[in-house]
Amino acid sequence: MPTLDQWFNGANIFVLPFWTVMILLPNWDWTRRIMSSLLPFIALALLYVGLFASSITAESAQALSNPTLSVIAQFFSDERAAATGWIHYLVMDLFVGRWIYWEGQRTSVWTRHSLALCFFAGPMGLLSHIITSAIAQKFFAVDPSETTPENVLP
Repeated sequence: MPTLDQWFNGANIFVLPFWTVMILLPNWDWTRRIMSSLLPFIALALLYVGLFASSITAESAQALSNPTLSVIAQFFSDERAAATGWIHYLVMDLFVGRWIYWEGQRTSVWTRHSLALCFFAGPMGLLSHIITSAIAQKFFAVDPSETTPENVLP
C-alpha cells in the first residue's frame, strides 16, 4: 500500500501531462482526445474520497460542521488532511483548466497564459480567462454565443 507521501507525490506528477499538453500543444489532435476524457478527474476524485474518508474523525466532522478559521487551520495541520485539501486543489484546478482549454478551442481565444496561471493559482487563471474572453469579444469579434455553457465542454 502506498504511503501518504507517495499518494501526494503521485497526484502531483499525475496532473503534469494534462497541463503540459493544454499549455504547450493546445491544437494537437492528441491533446483534444486526452482532454475530452473525464477519467483523470475520476481517478483524482477517487483518491480524494479515500483520503477524505480517512482524514475525518468524529471530532473533526463536528468542528467542520460550523467552521472557523482556527478550526480549519487546526484541521489542515494534520498531514492527511493537508494532502486531502491539496488533492482537492489539483482536481478542481485541472477541471477549471480543462474548461478554459475547451472554451479557447471553441472560440479561438488564446488561453496559454490563463492555463499557466490556473496551473499555479487556479482562481487567477480563471479570472485571466474571463478577462481575456471579454477583451476578445469586445475587440476581436469573437462570437459570444460560442461560449454558452452547453457549447464549452465536448
